[in-house]
Amino acid sequence: MNGNDATVYNLEQHTPESVITVAVLGAESTGKTTLCRDLAAHFDSLWVSEYMRTYLQAKWDDEQLTCTWDDLLPIAQGQIALENKLAKQVTQTSNENRYLFCDTSLFELMVYSHWYYGNCPTALEQAALAHHYDLILLTKVDIPWVADDLRDSPYQRDEISAYFASQLSKHQKPFVRISGDRKERVRQVIAQLAHLGNP
Repeated sequence: MNGNDATVYNLEQHTPESVITVAVLGAESTGKTTLCRDLAAHFDSLWVSEYMRTYLQAKWDDEQLTCTWDDLLPIAQGQIALENKLAKQVTQTSNENRYLFCDTSLFELMVYSHWYYGNCPTALEQAALAHHYDLILLTKVDIPWVADDLRDSPYQRDEISAYFASQLSKHQKPFVRISGDRKERVRQVIAQLAHLGNP
């Protein structure tokens, strides 16, 4: 990464060559976590949880405060550290399906940074654009919104989803839209992975 800020802030991605990574992106409450869990169960593989939720839930529980600009880099560091850790673990399993399903990525964090703040920390943007995933999925807004402590955009999901698509296209990140019920979504991803070949 040529000594840029992403290196300084420990945001580099370290994915072993044998691991096929799948990033699941999308607006809030569109089934990303459920899809990752279902795919990991189907393939008997691992999935990376959304570190931002863990981080911000703890902040809310402790201080009743929501996300600020200063939280973005710590969240990014936690997310990629978790992804790198689990990517290494995938190589240590005997499972021939060496998939790692990522419930979000730094690209999603970058998109939300621009959405909420109109800008993004340089290190985060550099890393988000440099990271590679073998398959990027964008979940459609076709399931009901479910409230929790952190979600705040029940009426903007379609707009946010369109913004995700525009940013993925702008930065030449090919993606596949995923829709339907739980079984149908898993079926669609299985078909997409078949096109990638075996790990």
